[in-house]
Amino acid sequence: MSDPARFAIGDLARQTGTKVNTIRFYEDIGLLPSPMRTASGRRTYNAADVRRLSFIRHGRSLGFSVDEIRSLLALSDQPERDCGEAAAIARQHLCDIEERIARLQTLRSALVDVAASCDGGRAADCRVIEAIAGVILPNTE
Repeated sequence: MSDPARFAIGDLARQTGTKVNTIRFYEDIGLLPSPMRTASGRRTYNAADVRRLSFIRHGRSLGFSVDEIRSLLALSDQPERDCGEAAAIARQHLCDIEERIARLQTLRSALVDVAASCDGGRAADCRVIEAIAGVILPNTE
């Protein structure tokens, strides 16, 4: 590649810690714009693509859905828009996380109870296996 401002998909992957297939997927679903291509048809990217893909990766690592990322990118692409929509997306995401945490705390409590009730012995009589199979319900209060 002769233009130092443009680089190949492998370079984009290395710079952002993203798999090449994931980059192609994000292009297919419209999170990343279709890249410029060389005369031979190879994809080429620039610094703006690195920033956009880094935003997507960071958003995904924070648990934002593809649709939430799409909405946030649309806001980012229009810097004059009111950011209230971004705040609303963040608040909803926070509510989702808090619900997930509550479910995980309930699960943790149930697993603590079940694990503590296991004294060893035969697998056929194992309370852990029975609880996971739904045969017994541990105390989750």
